[in-house]
Amino acid sequence: MEPGTRFKVYCSDCREKVEVPAEEFRLTLGRTPAQAHYSFGCPLCGAAVRKPAGEKIVAALIGAGVRTMRLVPAEG
Repeated sequence: MEPGTRFKVYCSDCREKVEVPAEEFRLTLGRTPAQAHYSFGCPLCGAAVRKPAGEKIVAALIGAGVRTMRLVPAEG
């Protein structure tokens, strides 16, 4: 992870623009690009925030070393 990388994002709960360190983000990639989303905890109000992640956001978060989880279909 790039040391000191921070992202400015809006909290869906308190509607404030906050700065969050890359290590506080989680990126989830679904089976399709439309299912990608990122999440973080708001440092101001404590809300758990989840937002869709387009291609540019995915690239920026991966480039910063954000922990990524890939969802795969269950075999069965």
